[in-house]
Amino acid sequence: MAPGAKKGILERLDAGEIVFGDGGFVFALEKRGYVKAGPWTPEAAAEHPEAVRQLHREFLRAGSNVMQTFTFYASDDKLENRGNTPRFSGQQINEAACDLAREVANEGDALVAGGVSQTPSYLSCKSENDVKAIFKKQVDVFVKKDVDFLIAEYFEHVEEAEWAVQVLKSTGKPVAATMCIGPDGDLNGVSPGDCAVKLIKAGAQIVGINCHFDPMTCVKTVKMMKEGVEKAGLKAHYMCQPLAYHTPDCNCQGFIDLPEFPFSLEPRILTRWDMQQYAREAYNAGIRYIGGCCGFEPYHVRALAEELAPEKGFLPQGSEKHGIWGSGLEMHTKPWVRARARRDYWENLKPASGRPFCPAMANPDGWGVTKGHADLMQQKEATSKDQLKVLFDKSNKSN
Repeated sequence: MAPGAKKGILERLDAGEIVFGDGGFVFALEKRGYVKAGPWTPEAAAEHPEAVRQLHREFLRAGSNVMQTFTFYASDDKLENRGNTPRFSGQQINEAACDLAREVANEGDALVAGGVSQTPSYLSCKSENDVKAIFKKQVDVFVKKDVDFLIAEYFEHVEEAEWAVQVLKSTGKPVAATMCIGPDGDLNGVSPGDCAVKLIKAGAQIVGINCHFDPMTCVKTVKMMKEGVEKAGLKAHYMCQPLAYHTPDCNCQGFIDLPEFPFSLEPRILTRWDMQQYAREAYNAGIRYIGGCCGFEPYHVRALAEELAPEKGFLPQGSEKHGIWGSGLEMHTKPWVRARARRDYWENLKPASGRPFCPAMANPDGWGVTKGHADLMQQKEATSKDQLKVLFDKSNKSN
């Protein structure tokens, strides 16, 4: 390795190092007013670069070792889906996202990961060549910008994930692949273990889970992947980037089926103490790439880094403003608040929701449709009133 050069992702993981990912940019930036819920596309990378840059910096300060490019859903077919009319092309967004991630990564010991995700074209039953061509357009930008490694993330069908990995692998860069599935497997019923085996055989060196489910569900699913990989006599590194929401009542499609999705999820947010438990569980499961997805804010990543500081060897910069297990409260003016400056208080607290008439659990919308179903056929035109009426009527009947 050249003097001053950073260790790559595989060098770090091969050495047993802990790598902290970042968080869910689309949700974080939607709350800040830079992303539109619905399309969830990342025009902000080109339209409001200062917002994306600042969020990268906050995650870096919190302890993130990877600046993932803000390229989620940045494929041209997604940018034009359902009447969305972006002001920027996919190439412009992907290039801007790479530049921002690299700028901030260079401010610390962080790597840049270029990411691709599932496509409307796959849901609409386009051919393998058509879908791979979409991934190739994004990957060409990542190669041009020389990102450090590549991630295929947020895939509900392992077949599409395999296609993505094959395209990413052709670059010669390290490849990670994560699926947004739970213990029931992908939407065609392929088990987590079998999914992991398929992804490794397609060329992924790091496999795991992201999004759709809470941390403990995702850790459980990665364990199932690990068992399947070991049973097949294969080897891989493992990663986990879950939601920051509690989802014990979710079915196989995760939080998207919750009636609270996406605008009323706040009561489900994990505390920083929940995150410390997640970090420990993930580490004990043999997962060394530990990060987050939708709902994760920088303070959540800081909690991961603080929990595993003994193993990592140091605290993140952001811990300068955070007392471990609430120790900063020792300086509070009120004595009953000072009495909370201890681990056993926060570790054993059962937070109240403050919502007396709300149910503890929800009834997910289990429509039971996946690739090829008429309801999932994507289109460039905006959803019509007649199409919406059909959906409203169906929703009313299911409730």
